[in-house]
Amino acid sequence: MSSENAIKLALNKLGCTQKELAAKLSVSPAQVSKWKGGEYMSLDMEEKLGSLAGIGKRDPDLIVWTGGIEQADKWKKLICYLADSAIEEAETGYNTYTLIDEEDQRDLLCRQIMYIFRQVGIEIPQEFPSDLDFDYELDWEENPEKFENLYSENSFSKLISKSFNALNDVYGFYAAYIEEILDDWDLGLMDTPACNIEPCLLELAFCKIAQESPSNPNFKSFKHETLSNYEEWIEIVKNKAFANRIPLKAELMNMVNEGHGVLGHEAEAESLGFNAGRLHPDVYMDEILKSHRLIHQVLPVICKKLGITEEELQIDSSEFSLK
Repeated sequence: MSSENAIKLALNKLGCTQKELAAKLSVSPAQVSKWKGGEYMSLDMEEKLGSLAGIGKRDPDLIVWTGGIEQADKWKKLICYLADSAIEEAETGYNTYTLIDEEDQRDLLCRQIMYIFRQVGIEIPQEFPSDLDFDYELDWEENPEKFENLYSENSFSKLISKSFNALNDVYGFYAAYIEEILDDWDLGLMDTPACNIEPCLLELAFCKIAQESPSNPNFKSFKHETLSNYEEWIEIVKNKAFANRIPLKAELMNMVNEGHGVLGHEAEAESLGFNAGRLHPDVYMDEILKSHRLIHQVLPVICKKLGITEEELQIDSSEFSLK
């Protein structure tokens, strides 16, 4: 919960001053100021503030961003429907945890997608789009035009839907090739920036389906920052795996460089067992380099024992090339 927006909503709801709100919360006005500045607020105090603001357990940021409680509830309903649809279409063989139907998880999902919209400069309408305001439990065959509009006409729902479908592929790749390494507590990766890989997967998925346009003027900088972060995080995982001789079954940097469809296919292949026994070339290269270093260390000793000088040790490198 954003304490700043929760306080803002409470002040508007009660029509009181910050000092009066502090009295209702049984805290000092200075404490309220600290919360507005981002200081941690306990769960009990969050519930009390949410009750005073009349928002219950709703995310205050989502309410402020979308223009009110009713608008926020409608956006959540839409996002939950599109998440359910994306789950049904997933083909990677891995469950996209970010999309699952759990109350707290869905609240986080709503917050994430709206946060991304704000980051790329998409203006969130303060009135919920009328063409999206219908009962999603209706029969598809009897109302095809309404449902088709979700995926092909309305720019907001179409972008959300594409993001969730891309998230299926990106999350599948993560679950297939990275998650197990991150979860190895002995590696200590959760104490490094690499711990951000899973929480930010929706941002990465968005980068793979969106394009810069007048409607999202900040997309270019958002994409650059997101991909740069992932390059850094994945490099940390690769280096840690290499140092601990953990074989990789895919090029992890593909998560950044490849389209979501390619990532989905790679994840599906892993889930079906098509990659059994396959090791990433880095593992083979490690063995080759160690052998190479060993030769460099041993060969001079052998030559010295045999009395062979450098002049006598003539090697024709052309013999190493394929004819």
